[in-house]
Amino acid sequence: MNYFDCLARLSQAPGPSGFEERAVDAACELLSPLTDGVRRDRLGSVIGLRRCGKENAPKVLLDAHLDEVGLIVTGIEEGFLRFSSLGGIDPRILPDREITVLTDPPILGVVAVKPPHVMAAGEEDSVVPLKDLYLDIGMSQAQAEQTVPLGTPMVYREDILRLAGDRIAGKSLDDRACFAILLRTLELLEGETLNVDVAVLGSCFEETSGDGALVATFAERPDCAIAVDVTFGVSHDGPEETGFALGKGPAVGIGPNCARWMVDGLRKACAARKINWNPEVMAGNTGTNGWEMQVAREGVPVALVSLPLNYMHTPLEVISEGDAEQTARLLADFLLGLREEDGVLCWKN
Repeated sequence: MNYFDCLARLSQAPGPSGFEERAVDAACELLSPLTDGVRRDRLGSVIGLRRCGKENAPKVLLDAHLDEVGLIVTGIEEGFLRFSSLGGIDPRILPDREITVLTDPPILGVVAVKPPHVMAAGEEDSVVPLKDLYLDIGMSQAQAEQTVPLGTPMVYREDILRLAGDRIAGKSLDDRACFAILLRTLELLEGETLNVDVAVLGSCFEETSGDGALVATFAERPDCAIAVDVTFGVSHDGPEETGFALGKGPAVGIGPNCARWMVDGLRKACAARKINWNPEVMAGNTGTNGWEMQVAREGVPVALVSLPLNYMHTPLEVISEGDAEQTARLLADFLLGLREEDGVLCWKN
């Protein structure tokens, strides 16, 4: 897989939480050649199934969410758009930011910002609350009312780009980078013999509720599931103890949201493949789809595998391509080691 080309296709498809249709379209096209069938559920998530060929085989569900953080139009004043957030948006980064308004066809806007020359003393150090920001789309009140219905979603306008080394930057890498990892996992499994069917889920609504993964897990009835999401990377402005350095491999969640036998299998798969990995201790809610997936139906054993990412929920998030490849290889090896013994799913070399 060419991660850059794949991420360019996924990242540039707009899909704020609750409005994921175009991102799901792109995911379906990429997923279809790697599975035995693809469908969309009632909430809009995409699910592809790769059958192992064995009758009544156990099923493993791999999830990466397709929605991104975004904005939604709540009002129009003198031609300027007022808006609220869809997911966790940091208002510090919005002034003078380019925004794509998802009308048909889309239009562009710039978040209004006061020039420093006319700021009052100390104003340059303050953060303008989201409710006090305006989007300039260059229209009069009448034009804006005719062009932009209330409730129109909006996303950051950024291109994907390569940085030095193996770094890739772009919008919505949370969590499109992990969906690309799931595609790569399926590539690595081509021609391999598995003991389990593998369902790959590109879920909706993670940034706002987690309902997409919950509904899909309920419908798919997996014997176990892995939530694949991003985790906090470490950059110059963040302490190492709160994140994971890019280029050092994936993180594996450890805590009450993570089935112990799955964590143990992931550790052994890392050791067998000589994959660098990081333990991510999570004492409660992981803040990922894994939390919702765990309680679908009578309960589902869940593991969490995470890709370190810098500048989460900003217009230009950054990942390591090497970390993505190591994560895909870990998932493939884990799936290859799954087998059923005495009616119980387990992992063995």
